[in-house]
Amino acid sequence: MKFRNFKMVDFVVYGRGCFNQLDEILTPRRKGSAPMIFLIDDFFKNNQLIKSSIPVRGNDLLIDLDVSHEPSTAYVDELAGLIKSQFGSVSGIIGIGGGSAMDMAKAVAIMMTNPGKAQDYQGWDLVKHPAVYKAGVPTLSGTGAEVSRTTVLTGPTRKLGMNSDFTPFDQIVLDAELIKDVPHNQRFYTGMDCFIHCVESLKGTFINEFSKTYGEKAQELCEHIFLHKDHWDEKSDEQLMMASYSGGMSIAYSQVGVAHAVSYGLGYLLGTRHGIGNCIVFNHLQDFYPEGVETFHKMVEKNNIDIPSGITRGLTDEQFDTMINVSLSMTPLWENALGTNWQKIMTRDRLKTLYEKL
Repeated sequence: MKFRNFKMVDFVVYGRGCFNQLDEILTPRRKGSAPMIFLIDDFFKNNQLIKSSIPVRGNDLLIDLDVSHEPSTAYVDELAGLIKSQFGSVSGIIGIGGGSAMDMAKAVAIMMTNPGKAQDYQGWDLVKHPAVYKAGVPTLSGTGAEVSRTTVLTGPTRKLGMNSDFTPFDQIVLDAELIKDVPHNQRFYTGMDCFIHCVESLKGTFINEFSKTYGEKAQELCEHIFLHKDHWDEKSDEQLMMASYSGGMSIAYSQVGVAHAVSYGLGYLLGTRHGIGNCIVFNHLQDFYPEGVETFHKMVEKNNIDIPSGITRGLTDEQFDTMINVSLSMTPLWENALGTNWQKIMTRDRLKTLYEKL
């Protein structure tokens, strides 16, 4: 048996206030006059407190990312082209924001050194050249994008990440002060993205002790935060930040499963945001993850969350086929969830019935 030698994040700094060390962290990575490019979640567009803390030097560039939609290959190409035409070479790409900002930063960094279009690298191990230096500063916890070896991108024909050893960040900065003002609903949906990562990893056929160790701890933290605590506090932010990190690590050597495979179809056709899409799907997966779904329902009730429903009502057969095609193309996810004979279990008709429930 041949074991994968996965690339992980090289450096991690953790602790309240550590964002203030970003200049110190980036200085050794600067290459002459080549700028650092800061891709900032437009949630902070008018937040001068955050922007004034970003260590801008020389001809560094700050770009407000439009994260109103899921990251797309076209947007990655647009930003990479803009940066190349304006600067030629850069010292690094720094992503500051939620999962979309993290994924955009990783993808743009890859496209600074790899030819063609971002859509050419949607898949597994298609990236051939190391990216430019990249660092991630998450301001939202749950997606695991800060530590994962993928980027989730919507392309012209499918929604799929750049899964490669060249994708992970070189540096991440985990400062719980940056996530304290996240709205309740958004915090829940991204927290549940983490919880679902863990359930799918732990119940999957790819499970191993490496993934199990991280997955169990992340799931324990999610249940503690969203089910057993009576109020949110500073420690909750720190716990969710570490749940996100551990949840991302839990799928590094395993894989996600049914919820993610199905939600990719929703994201591609309807533009459903990743965390919300996972919750909409997971809400109906009792047949696959009975214990996890039961716990999920309890967390939904305790946190007074209304999971959207009826989003596929009125779709045409052609639109259902589009979602089904996107979903069934996620072979590793289905194999992890259902085994090597997954195609006999998850037929097109069964998948359509599932989509119709959403």
